[in-house]
Amino acid sequence: MDEPLFVYGSLRDQQVQSEIIGRIVEGTPDVLLGYGTSTITIENNVYPILVPVANGIVEGEILEVSKEELSAIDVYESDEYRRVKVKLKSGTEVWVYSTSD
Repeated sequence: MDEPLFVYGSLRDQQVQSEIIGRIVEGTPDVLLGYGTSTITIENNVYPILVPVANGIVEGEILEVSKEELSAIDVYESDEYRRVKVKLKSGTEVWVYSTSD
C-alpha cells in the first residue's frame, strides 16, 4: 500500500528522488494551506522547511511512495524535520515534513 507524501522542496527533484529511493516518482500537484516556507541549514546546505502561517499557501505535489521508501526519506530528512499528517486543499490526507519545533 503506497503512502501519499506531499513534497515542496528538494524531494521534488528527480535526481534527489533517484538517490534517496532509487526511482523517480511522478507527482500530482496540490496545495497545503495554513503553512509557509522558511529555510533551515543542515551541514552547510540550506533547505526549505514548512512552518505554520495563518493564511499561508505552499504549492507542491503528492508522491505515492512505499512504506520502505518513506522510511528511507525519514532518514534523508533527518531529525530537523518531523513527519506529520495534514489535509491538502484537495481534501487528500498526506504525510508532510515540517519543522520539528
